[in-house]
Order: sequence, then C-alpha cells, then structure tokens
Amino acid sequence: MTDRALQNRLPPLHQAAPRSLYVHIPFCASKCWYCDFNSYVQSDAAKTRYTTALLRELALLAEEYQTSGDRLRLDTVFFGGGTPTELPLCEWERIAMGLREQFAIDESVEWTVEANPGSKSDHLLAALALLGVNRVSFGAQAFEDDLLKAIGRRHDTSAIEQSVALAMSAGFSRINLDLMIGLPEQTLANVQESVRKAIDLGVTHVSVYGLKVEPGTVFARRQAKGCLPLPDEDLEARMFEEARARLAAVGIEQYEISNFAKSGAKAHHNLAYWRNRPYLAAGAGAHGYVYGMRYENVKSLSLYEESLTNERRPLANTRAVSAQEAMEDSVILGLRLREGVQKAAFAADHGVDMGAVFGDVIRPLVECGWLLEDAASYRLPVALLPVANEIMLRFLRE
Repeated sequence: MTDRALQNRLPPLHQAAPRSLYVHIPFCASKCWYCDFNSYVQSDAAKTRYTTALLRELALLAEEYQTSGDRLRLDTVFFGGGTPTELPLCEWERIAMGLREQFAIDESVEWTVEANPGSKSDHLLAALALLGVNRVSFGAQAFEDDLLKAIGRRHDTSAIEQSVALAMSAGFSRINLDLMIGLPEQTLANVQESVRKAIDLGVTHVSVYGLKVEPGTVFARRQAKGCLPLPDEDLEARMFEEARARLAAVGIEQYEISNFAKSGAKAHHNLAYWRNRPYLAAGAGAHGYVYGMRYENVKSLSLYEESLTNERRPLANTRAVSAQEAMEDSVILGLRLREGVQKAAFAADHGVDMGAVFGDVIRPLVECGWLLEDAASYRLPVALLPVANEIMLRFLRE
C-alpha cells in the first residue's frame, strides 16, 4: 500500500469510541522550579469558577461523543495537574456527581488522582476514596529534604511517609510514587535511598523520571547562567539502572521505560496512551485524541471559562491524524512498553500487518539485535530501553 493510500484510509483505530478521560486541574500552591505544566496559584473562588466551567465541558463532551443515545462508558479516568488536590472537597463532590451524570462509570473504573504529599492531600484522601477514586499518585520526587528544597518542593520526607500511610488507611491499595533522577547535585546514594524508602512504604507502583530542563522555568534560567549543577549523562544512566534493579529485586517490575509496578498494579490509563487508544480530555490546556482528531484546549483560565460560559468547547486547535501517522504513533508509543507492539493489536487497529508497512525498518533492526521479534510482538531489548528514542525515530517517514 502506498503512503498516499495510507494517508487517505480511515483505520479501524479512528472508528473506536474513547474509553478513557483525562481531566486537567491547573492549580498549585506554588510553582516548582522545574515545572512547565499549565498551572496557576489561584483563590478558592477561582477554583469554584473553574469547576463550573469544567462541568460544562464534560457535559459537552458527553453529548458529542455518546453512542446510540447511551452514556459513553469510561474504563479509566485520570485527574492530573497542576495539583488536583488543591481543589476543595466541595468542588470534588460536584465533579464526582457530574462525571456520573454524564458518563457510564462503575466500580470497575480505574480513577486516579495526582496529589502532592502534605496536609491538603491528606485531608482529602478519605473523602476521595468515598467518592470513587481508587488510585492515587503522589509527586514524591525524592526522599532527601535538601533535594526537595533545591527543586522548589513544599513538602519534606516525613510528609511523603505520612501521606502514603494515610492513603493506605483510607483504603487505597493502588498507590504510585513519582521519583526524579538527574536533579541538581543529586548523588547515586540519594537515588538508592529514595528507592529504598519507596519500597519500604509498600507502594504498588513507582515512576522514575529524568529531569528535563524546560524553557521558561526557574531551572532554565539558572542553567543559562551556568549555575545549575546537574549530574552527567553517565551518572544519570547509572541512577536509573540502580533504581530499576532495586525495584525488580522486590517484584516491582519495569513495564514501560519510566514505570514500574507490582503484579496487577499497572496504570491502565497510561497503558491506553502507550497502546495508542483514543481518549477524551477536559480542562485548560488538556490534549485529547478522538476519532482520528487530536485536539488541544486553550491554556488561559479566562478564555477557558469564557468559551464554556457561551456553551462552546474551549478548543485552541485541532488536527487530523493520518492513517500513516497513526501507525507510526502505535509503533513509537508501543516500543516504550516491555511488551512491545503486539502484532495482532496493530493489525486490528490499522487493518494492515506491521511488517508490511515497516518491514524495511524492522529487518535491519532485528538483524543487529536492536529489535526483538517473536510470534506475537516486536519489542526492544531491556538494555536498549534507555536509548529507545534513537530506535523509535527510525519508524518516522518523511
């Protein structure tokens, strides 16, 4: 099949209804020095206005994408930010009611809320569990108080430990901790200690991310002045391998480049992204992917609220994804996973065999050992996951 024919073909993937919803809550108590996410420090009154607008957007999405007159069924819901737990409990109660009014949600839904360790999150945990939230993700980042201060975090190590304990007592059995490596003046011993403490806390999922210095952040300005002492690439690679090995030793296995889980504790919402499934998104600055269209909402709170006051979706832009691009996305995202790209799933999503489309790329990679093939999948060797981007880029067509 020619590239032009692929561009004009509607793949089965783009006919599939979304089963996941991402909701962006753009509020924080303060801005971390490495963060470029769409987030703001705002009053409770502003949070109330935002919740009202968000509920309008959820209603518009439900109306637009419902099937056969039935409410759209969701399998996963993820609240990210910002810091979602900056919303007061009264706003969470409104959101929970609105979600259930607009979508088909039952106890089987994976409902994740991101939280920062600390008093506000702790106060909300039990209430969120009663509202239906069944997975919480804490932005721990590190277990050294000096490091936490150095990256602009407001919590300390004791707050992480307290928040995890309270989440468990509130009934959460699925808890993630985010950890960061490559931080200013961070040592290998720091990473070893952070991983040890995460293991000792008994969480079921750990995400390990390398610091990226993003434009417009405090860290970017410091780096431009030559005063951001970061570990070199070799040391950062050793930090990651140390984290991977120590987590694996206690049964917290790597299943995606940056994500590790005990058996049965993988993040199903994020798996939907990595398997290139369609998903809805709501909130200021949120990105969605539905029926072959990628869309982005406006970031400005005032523009977001204005659009929804006028019953208009708050879109900043939309873009059609061609059949060829969708296949490239499925490969690039799928190769992030230890399971790799499943041949049967690729054929079902795109109506064509992966080998028929990318054979000229696959063959030399398999021959040199950079890509592993078996009857069911194509996947990267574990040792090459840290340099996966170099291999993934080979699947992009001009």
